[in-house]
Amino acid sequence: MIGTGVFTSLGFQLIDIQSGFALLMLWVVGGVTALCGALTYAELGSALPRSGGEYNFLTHCYHPVAGFVSGWISSTVGFAAPVALAAITFGAYLTSIYDWLDTNMLAVGLIVALTVVHAGTRKNSAGLQWLFTLLKLLLIGIFCIAAFFLVEQPQTISFLPQSADRESILSGAFAVSLIYVSYAYNGWNAATYLSSELDSPQTNLPKILFIGTGLVLLSYVLLNFIFLYTTPIEQMVGKVEVGYIVALSVFGETAAAFVGVTMSLLLVSTVSAMTLAGPRVLQVIGEDFAIFKWLAKVNQSNIPSRAIYFQSGLAIIFVVTSTFESILVFSGFALALNNFFAVLGIFILRYRQPDLPRPYKTWLYPLPPVLFLLLIGWTLFYLLMQRPIEAGLSLIVIALGVVFYFVSNHFSHRQGPV
Repeated sequence: MIGTGVFTSLGFQLIDIQSGFALLMLWVVGGVTALCGALTYAELGSALPRSGGEYNFLTHCYHPVAGFVSGWISSTVGFAAPVALAAITFGAYLTSIYDWLDTNMLAVGLIVALTVVHAGTRKNSAGLQWLFTLLKLLLIGIFCIAAFFLVEQPQTISFLPQSADRESILSGAFAVSLIYVSYAYNGWNAATYLSSELDSPQTNLPKILFIGTGLVLLSYVLLNFIFLYTTPIEQMVGKVEVGYIVALSVFGETAAAFVGVTMSLLLVSTVSAMTLAGPRVLQVIGEDFAIFKWLAKVNQSNIPSRAIYFQSGLAIIFVVTSTFESILVFSGFALALNNFFAVLGIFILRYRQPDLPRPYKTWLYPLPPVLFLLLIGWTLFYLLMQRPIEAGLSLIVIALGVVFYFVSNHFSHRQGPV
């Protein structure tokens, strides 16, 4: 989860919101939303323990067309776009230090390198992910502690609630900013894409989702507190490389260069995680639809290498054809809508299959899914009103998925269980 969003989105949030309390509440609300989603997905994942994430859930809860469209979103937007954004940010951090480098070339090079690793053997893939995840958490902790104690002049911004904060939190700007935050939490559901490859998924999946999301919530609130506490707001407004700007403000140019390189390396983990998880959705679609069976082909290590190559190719197209913010809003809307219907599916599954074995049941049900649906629904509504172009493009992609489902069904037959 920890990657592009938390190191970039504050700059966009500051354009409309400059209250310390409201800005931190964005990350708390986003974290609570992700936790509610994780608790719900834990039940869905334990009851339906097959790789594929939302594709698997929506197929069972609604209809194969819903699952197909969900997989269509995941394969065309859901993973390729985050891979592209993280890779672009990786390049942006390095080029902010070494201006002779090219952002897009660095982004494409990173995607290609990680594609080769993850399309190889399972041992190399898992080992790389563990290494960069542990390194990421360690470096974030060191950065926050060092910035807090070394800043010469803390900012005067208040993190206590003010009289105007209520209006700010209930505003459309807050709701739209939540899409940036939701994107930053994107990945809380990634374990469900590999559930059939986990040991004892019914037992371990809920732990993975809950503990992982909780740790990220704490990390995000701490990081944004440090950003706002140490660095003047005007230096960060509208900027992508927020982490580097903060390091430059606190540590000076030489140390900031080191921090910028370090933060760019943290993004390797994000690209790696999405390159690892996303192709499993394509693999399951290939197992179920004859027209896509080539995506289900695995190599000698049982890794869906063709699906990995396909997703990485899409990510490279995003890198060379789109801007950072347009990719973020466009993909954020589609992903949030995908998550919305997956969480809604828990009510449908309980109604239609009340006797289905559920090794884990959502804690405090129905509160977590209801809260998730209200918050995400509110965000989607305001995003549709205030960013209609990006939201409209997302809806067009979804509509194309429906069309493609019926076209593919016309020319091919379904394979395997649905």
